[in-house]
Amino acid sequence: MEGLTIFGIDKITDVVEYFNGEKTLKPVHYTPQTELEIYHEFAIDFSDVKGQENVKRALEIAACGGHNILLIGPPGSGKTMLAKRLPSILPPLTTDEALETTKIHSVAGLVGANKGLLTKHPFRSPHHTVSDVALVGGGSHPKPGEISLAHNGILFLDELPEYKRQVLEVMRQPLEDRMVSISRAKMSVDFPAGFMLVASMNPSPSGNFYDPNDPNSDPEYIVKRYMNKISGPLMDRIDLHIEVPAVPFEKLSNAEKGESSAIIRKRVVKTRNMQEKRFEAIPKLHYNAQLEPKLIEKFCGIDSNGQELLKKAMDKMGLSARSYSRILKVARTIADMEESDSILTQHLAEAIQFRSLDRNN
Repeated sequence: MEGLTIFGIDKITDVVEYFNGEKTLKPVHYTPQTELEIYHEFAIDFSDVKGQENVKRALEIAACGGHNILLIGPPGSGKTMLAKRLPSILPPLTTDEALETTKIHSVAGLVGANKGLLTKHPFRSPHHTVSDVALVGGGSHPKPGEISLAHNGILFLDELPEYKRQVLEVMRQPLEDRMVSISRAKMSVDFPAGFMLVASMNPSPSGNFYDPNDPNSDPEYIVKRYMNKISGPLMDRIDLHIEVPAVPFEKLSNAEKGESSAIIRKRVVKTRNMQEKRFEAIPKLHYNAQLEPKLIEKFCGIDSNGQELLKKAMDKMGLSARSYSRILKVARTIADMEESDSILTQHLAEAIQFRSLDRNN
């Protein structure tokens, strides 16, 4: 709690002597934000990741703009390992975020005795057998579900097609509104659900991409049928789709360390600060993924060359209107990372390549 003068004492006689003017006490100076930054340390680090530079780039973009991301690749390519390292490059929680996150976990009974504020972004990873009530929240006395427990953090869904279709579909509205409403006969409760969705999946039932030269790979129609387990509207709400290839032996055996999470996090914090400054006059808007259609027009304008490129991409890939908005928001984030006021053609081109799983319906 900020704005209070606090004195720390050892025994009650100190209090008596203080009020009698016999003892002087110095107030305790405590800065919550500094404490949150001190606790922002992780046991796992991006420096441990071998290769996968394109995937690390995509994760950095996702962290900079708060974007949802889907990792698709064969088993053993490192999808889960990469996703678990994403919290290590997110900016430290602000004091308000820490308070809000702690309140949600307290309501759910997940804050232990003698525990203070949560100091790290939540990372929730429910099993694919999770029910829609456990995911969204509910019960006779409504409690927050996994999507609310992931508020101000990450919801990681491993092997996305294995989740029940009904469970995935109930997530669509909270992903858009960043809020979930639970109605019961006696009451109606709103829980916040401002999370980053990070999902992973195999490209086919066997786990391999379709390869016409490999007789052991799944046929193309089986790969398409597997991909269609994820509905188009849900896929539209995921900003970045990135393929995670298997890492070759040469890179796995390389002893050289990669870029550390601390270095990447500095760039992410810098980009987030730019967005905070841009949106400071707009309540509850902090980063690009939160931009609504009217604000996209205001902050994500593109020139005639960019419009021509985007038109060709939409015609060729059969993109939806929602995909169009996602591309603009991701391009705005890429431009921010390069400290560019304008969205240039190269920013759009990179954002478009992250829509690789979009399909004509």
